[in-house]
Amino acid sequence: MHTTARRLKIGLSACFSHADPTRSLFSNKTLQYVEQSIAHWLMSSGAMVVMVPCPTGLTQRGDVSFRHYAEWLDGLVLHGGADVWPGSYGEDPLQEQWSGDRMRDDYDKALVTAFEAAGKPLFGVCRGLQLLNVAYGGTLYQDINTQVPDSLVHRDAVTYDQNFHSVDIVPGTQLSRLYPGVERVRVNSIHHQAIKDLSPEFEAEAFSVSDGLIEAIRRKDRSKSYIAALQWHPEFHHSGSNTIDDGAMLEDFLSAVAQAKSRPGRS
Repeated sequence: MHTTARRLKIGLSACFSHADPTRSLFSNKTLQYVEQSIAHWLMSSGAMVVMVPCPTGLTQRGDVSFRHYAEWLDGLVLHGGADVWPGSYGEDPLQEQWSGDRMRDDYDKALVTAFEAAGKPLFGVCRGLQLLNVAYGGTLYQDINTQVPDSLVHRDAVTYDQNFHSVDIVPGTQLSRLYPGVERVRVNSIHHQAIKDLSPEFEAEAFSVSDGLIEAIRRKDRSKSYIAALQWHPEFHHSGSNTIDDGAMLEDFLSAVAQAKSRPGRS
C-alpha cells in the first residue's frame, strides 16, 4: 500500500477546447481537460495524476507559474490532441486544417522548459512525442498520406483506436531492454502527422514496419533528465487485444521519476 505522502505526483498536460459560439455551454470560454484513459493508465501504477492548467492568459489571476508546478510535481506526461502548429518548426501549413493549435504548442513548450529546468522526467504520447521532437529542434510531416509515399494508414476515423499496425524495436536501445527477445510488436495508430527530421537530442527506438516512420524516441544523453515518448497510445491498449503490454514503459518512466525524486535536495 502506498501512503499519500509517498505516492508519485505526475503532471498531465491539458487539452484545449477554445471558445466556440456553436457550443451550447461555455461558448465563449476556453476549456482545458484531459482524456480519462491516460489518467487511469498512469493511476494504475498508484501514482497521483494532476492536470496542469495553463496559468497564463487574459483572465490570469495570482502569481502561480509553470515553474511552481514543475517544482511541486515529480514528472510530466504530454498527451495527445490537436496538431502541432507548423510554424513551431519553421513551416507554413500546407492546408488550413493542418494549422494546429499554436496556443497549446506555447503552453506545452513552456511546460517542457519548466520541467526540464527542474530536472523532472518527461514522457510523451502521440502529439506529446511530436511536440517534444519540435521543442528540441526537430520537424514533422504535416500529413503522412500526402508527404510519405506508400505510407500506411496511420489514422482511420472509423476504426479510430482499433486501427493497428506493427512496429520494429531497435536492438540495443532501452526499449529493447524493456522487452528482451522481442523484435516486432503490434500497436494502435491514431495520428496523421509524424516525425520527419528527428531532433539531435533523441534517438529512435522503434519504427513503423513498411513505411519506416519513427514510433518511439528517447533522450540520448543519460546524464540529463529522462525524456521518452511513444507515437502510439498506450492508454488505449487493452488486455486480449494482441498488442504490446505497455506496462514496462510506464514502469520505466515512473522508476526514473522515483529516482529523480530521491536525489539529494528533492522532497
